[in-house]
Amino acid sequence: MEIRELTLHNFGKFTGKTIRLENGINILYGENESGKTTLHTFIKGMLFGMERGRGRASVYDSFSIYEPWENPNYYSGSLRFESGGKTFRIDRNFDKYTKKAELICEDDGEQLSVADGDLAVVIGELNAGNYDNTISIGQLKVETGKYLASEFKNHAVDGSSLTDTVCPHGNGEINLEKALERLKEKKKILEREMKDSLLQKQARRERMEQEASYIWRDVHRLEEEYVRITEEIHHRREKELVQERENAENKLVIDELRPDKWRIHPVEIIVFIGIIVLAFILIAKPWNYLVSIILFLVCGIYVWNRMKVGKQQEKTPPEIILEEITPEEEKIPKEKLLWEQSHVKEELKEKKTQYGNLQEQLTELDEISDDYREYDKRRSALLLAMDRLNELSIQLQKRLEERLNGRTSEILAYITDYRYTKVLLEEGLHLSVLKDGRRVPMEQLSRGAAEQIYFALRMAASEVLHQEEYPVILDDTFAYYDDVRLKNTLRWLEEQKKQVLVFTCQKREVRILDELKIAYHKIDV
Repeated sequence: MEIRELTLHNFGKFTGKTIRLENGINILYGENESGKTTLHTFIKGMLFGMERGRGRASVYDSFSIYEPWENPNYYSGSLRFESGGKTFRIDRNFDKYTKKAELICEDDGEQLSVADGDLAVVIGELNAGNYDNTISIGQLKVETGKYLASEFKNHAVDGSSLTDTVCPHGNGEINLEKALERLKEKKKILEREMKDSLLQKQARRERMEQEASYIWRDVHRLEEEYVRITEEIHHRREKELVQERENAENKLVIDELRPDKWRIHPVEIIVFIGIIVLAFILIAKPWNYLVSIILFLVCGIYVWNRMKVGKQQEKTPPEIILEEITPEEEKIPKEKLLWEQSHVKEELKEKKTQYGNLQEQLTELDEISDDYREYDKRRSALLLAMDRLNELSIQLQKRLEERLNGRTSEILAYITDYRYTKVLLEEGLHLSVLKDGRRVPMEQLSRGAAEQIYFALRMAASEVLHQEEYPVILDDTFAYYDDVRLKNTLRWLEEQKKQVLVFTCQKREVRILDELKIAYHKIDV
């Protein structure tokens, strides 16, 4: 990708400003406050857009800082660039009310959509974060942020830059990040299925336990019913035996008179009859009839009382058993009780069988099912695959770091005339160098040396992260460089055959380029 033309319709201090850029090194010279940083910000805004911040942050964001001084509602510009052998133009209106972005291929007039991601496709994998941490260096911002360390880790997971290393003879693409995401998604789906299965199993267990409790209550009720009916039948049999015994005893009483057992003596009856007859004969008529009737009633009452007293005597155990049987019970036929006993017995047996079956099923539920074993097997396979991909990611990240470390060391050695030949990249891209076999942390180096190390890191990172070549944009980057190292840096940039935009307020760059006889395109801002 190479930038061909910048047109600031209304951006910051510029109105109707057009700047044309060439291949190779472009020197954009201007004194302080001439608008160099404005141009630098404009390039980023055209490529990635600009958003107004919210609240107090909106006062210091780029959108507000570079809002046009005149006609702020007409906040716009355009940028022409070449990519993939074609020329494209981006037109943007940054104003919040008329905000829009258009992308046109000038070779064939095709209208592309920025909103749908066509611009990202045209300029490749470059994004705002990569832009700020690799090819674009702002004033006093040569240090890379944590974003670059995170980007290297993600890039190692993606693995696309190492495809040729891992698959040197194939066209296969490695995208570990997407593979891991797919495996994680499958793991989530599988775990959700396992959870649903366990919930269904638990619900089934609860239903079975509830059903078992109902059946157990039925068993208990039927057992009590069976005992009651059995006792009832036993009482009936006792009653029959007592009745048979009484019948036998009554027969003996009739056949064999036993006066001591009688409730009233026969002599008493004879005496009563004699008294009534004598009274009827001896007493004159008609009083004899009245007296005889009275005597007959008195004798009858006496006999009745005697019979009643005999019934109030102590009863035998069989008689007590017979009295416990209620009239309602006597009405129930014995055959019906026997049928009820048989029916309850069969129902009790069936309920006990159902209860036993439920207990067996509950025991089976406690055991690990084949479905759960299959789920666990699949989950273990997914975890194993994820572990293998993570291991591969670590290996790729290590190779990537070695490549980045090697390339950064090469660039730094070139810039410093081989004063520093080895850069050490530690966790989080913390930097140090080897000097005379001794590790020297970044904090112990001069400002100029530190900036040169960061510059080497940025250039190496751009090569590692980006398959496509992009312009290198430097805004007063060389303030702390001595002439020797600036000369080496400019020579290195020229050798890379990249488009370079150098924003500067000094004339050192032009002078050194002239000394080195390096061609450049100078633009006064």
